[in-house]
Amino acid sequence: MNRLEQVQARIRSAAEGAGRSSRDVALLAVSKKQPLERIVALIAAGQRRFGENYVDEALGKMARLADHGLEWHFIGPIQSNKTRALAESFDWVQSVDRAKVVRRLNDQRPAGMAPLNVLIQVDLDDEAQKAGCAPAEIEDLAATIEAATNLSLRGLMAIPAPRADPAEQTAVFARLHRLYQALAERYPSVDTLSAGMSADLEAAVAAGSTMVRIGTDLFGPRPD
Repeated sequence: MNRLEQVQARIRSAAEGAGRSSRDVALLAVSKKQPLERIVALIAAGQRRFGENYVDEALGKMARLADHGLEWHFIGPIQSNKTRALAESFDWVQSVDRAKVVRRLNDQRPAGMAPLNVLIQVDLDDEAQKAGCAPAEIEDLAATIEAATNLSLRGLMAIPAPRADPAEQTAVFARLHRLYQALAERYPSVDTLSAGMSADLEAAVAAGSTMVRIGTDLFGPRPD
């Protein structure tokens, strides 16, 4: 069984254990700092969604893989001077956390392109060093996105602090899911909860995640 099949099997087992269909959980391959040949191998195995953290690195990969019909997600912290590249080149931006970024992405999305899919990144642990808005700020930011004609509000994303205890993992993802449900009740376009990585995807899927972000478990260790 190759790495992709192993991850897919974990998602399937987690979904079935929670009474869900694995078809309701998308797999985002986190390809930051991975060499092109590993990405090409994963594409050949059937993977189409890729997530990148660094704009310039991502743009180079996009140019070289333009013929493969891939879906590109930006999942890293957003610098204001990089929003034009995000608006012009990505299909999804998962790490929106402030109104200034919303306005810039909306103004810089080229005419004729489909609305840019965006997720609000939530900081569940009040970590000063981590991107993300506070849970109390979700509603105001969602309203700003909803009013932006070149953006489509699709849901929430979070990167919780690492927790070794499965019960603690479950509790934090359950809290995130409640925030997601409240948002989905207000906005019909909301259908995506991006949560769960290699160490905690089972807890995330059990709590209702619709997209997990997996890097090393798919590609192997990043080269030095």
